[in-house]
Amino acid sequence: MFRTHTCGELRASHVNQTVTLAGWVQTIRKFGSITFIDLRDRYGITQLLFNESLNTELEKNPLGREFVLQVNGTVAERSNKNPQLPTGDIELLVTDFTILNAAATPPFTIQDDTDGGDDLRMRYRYLDLRRGAVRKNLELRYAVNRAARNYLHQHGFLDIETPFLIKSTPEGARDFVVPSRMNPGQFYALPQSPQTFKQLLMVSGYDRYYQIVKCFRDEDLRADRQPEFTQIDCEMAFVEQEDILHMFEELIKSIFKEVKNIDYTESVQRMTWEEAMWTYGNDKPDIRFGMQLLNLKKPDSVYRDRNASPELIDGADFKVFDEAETVIALAVPGAAEYTRKQTDELTDWVKRPQIGMKGLVYIKCLADGSYKSSVDKFYSEEKLKAIADACGATTGDLVLVVAGAEERTRKAASELRLELGERLGLRKKDEFKLLWVLDFPLFEYDEEGNRWVARHHPFTAPKPAQIQTMIKNEPSIHDASKYLDHPYAQIKANAYDMVLNGNEIGGGSIRIYQRELQEKMFAALGMDKEEQQHKFGFLLGAFEYGAPPHGGIAFGFDRLCSILGGSESIRDFIAFPKNNAGRDVMLDAPASIDDKQFDELQIRLDLKK
Repeated sequence: MFRTHTCGELRASHVNQTVTLAGWVQTIRKFGSITFIDLRDRYGITQLLFNESLNTELEKNPLGREFVLQVNGTVAERSNKNPQLPTGDIELLVTDFTILNAAATPPFTIQDDTDGGDDLRMRYRYLDLRRGAVRKNLELRYAVNRAARNYLHQHGFLDIETPFLIKSTPEGARDFVVPSRMNPGQFYALPQSPQTFKQLLMVSGYDRYYQIVKCFRDEDLRADRQPEFTQIDCEMAFVEQEDILHMFEELIKSIFKEVKNIDYTESVQRMTWEEAMWTYGNDKPDIRFGMQLLNLKKPDSVYRDRNASPELIDGADFKVFDEAETVIALAVPGAAEYTRKQTDELTDWVKRPQIGMKGLVYIKCLADGSYKSSVDKFYSEEKLKAIADACGATTGDLVLVVAGAEERTRKAASELRLELGERLGLRKKDEFKLLWVLDFPLFEYDEEGNRWVARHHPFTAPKPAQIQTMIKNEPSIHDASKYLDHPYAQIKANAYDMVLNGNEIGGGSIRIYQRELQEKMFAALGMDKEEQQHKFGFLLGAFEYGAPPHGGIAFGFDRLCSILGGSESIRDFIAFPKNNAGRDVMLDAPASIDDKQFDELQIRLDLKK
């Protein structure tokens, strides 16, 4: 037996017991004729005491950091207890030891406050995984996995595996493709999601399916994106949208309770997509704080049916506002005390290329009831007060205004709101707020390609009341500039996203399940009958054999874990992640293959320069 206990197990109740431990040497501290060693394993750290006689043996067989060590000894009460450690009341008086394996000096210190940079730790990820902080992240990931499985099992869902080697189908991102040796010149694709398979399972009568599954998308990377990622993938038959929303908000609440011991008892707020875009500037708003946006000029696109407040800024002959497509304001609580230096810094912030604004207007709501602004030579104090009042600003608040091209300005206002929320401490990592965003547009219009594209994916159903609008109208547009007048622009998707703290953690829809409607959707996306049959003939055929109404959702498992763990990056919660270039620097992958493999695959590599 290599060990009788783990390094995180011993307590005062074990005093005087003889035990065997095994683990890695964390630290070595010599004090005259005795030596203290912290021995670490996955479960914790135990302090070892080597007496004078063993010190002589240690000199003959010196230990180093990360040596794998087995020790026998007697548990004793520590004279200088360490309240920071669960094992801090005891130490092990070592009677004998065995070096199970020596170790080279690691390239960085294996502790929470390591001196290793990101690239170095990724190259030696097997060492980085020994650190307590990384271990806690993976333990949290496992806890979320276990909690999800427990809930879904209790509600009658079956865990059913679906294939990884499939046919390439258009789902919005690039596929990773795999050549088939047995079928020369043909390729599998790795699934972006199990979408069509879970729909086929509904046709097959498995009315509650789930899978915690790997998905693959060949996209440019960022902190919250990896080329391979994990979903909690779910589908239900004989359901309407309300059934889905209830089932899966309770799933997330149960994960909160089991993993974080949080009782999320409040109802989950709901918001239409248009309301989210209008009020927060994006479709995944962080509702932990207010600072809602106010449009001071009526936009032209998705918001054209919304009321704006142009009378607040008209007639001042201020060209920045007059010539802008959109003018958006927000009130920052308690920020009227900002100095000129601070407002200049915010102006520089919005001028950065990634934000793209030309400037920033401010209005200060001062304690004496007056209003001071960077544009007070254009706007009277009465006008400034009216703008501030419309934004919900009160005494002591600061109103900020950005203006310019519609889409860029909306995004800039959204980013400015989030940045200020961060600076003001309003985006607390230990506070969790859920939100459903509903009623997305079913289609977006690609002006460059002069065609409709699916906002979610081509299997999403329209709202029931708008199905006939889609069936009875043709998708063709004669004047691309007037696409908003087309009936398709008004169709809402029977779709829903779950948002947590400003992050989309899940998305889904009620699916199309009738062949006629699915063919109509494909046609709207520019697929003729031949292409439909080639790419999705299996699904269209299945719909002829009694497909039930069905819908589902997929949660971004990695992202959910990172939010619960208080991290900005999903990489912190993946055992072996890729870097931002999509490379595994530990394996040095992707890598070239030899000529023999190319010959077997009957592929010739022709790199274009």
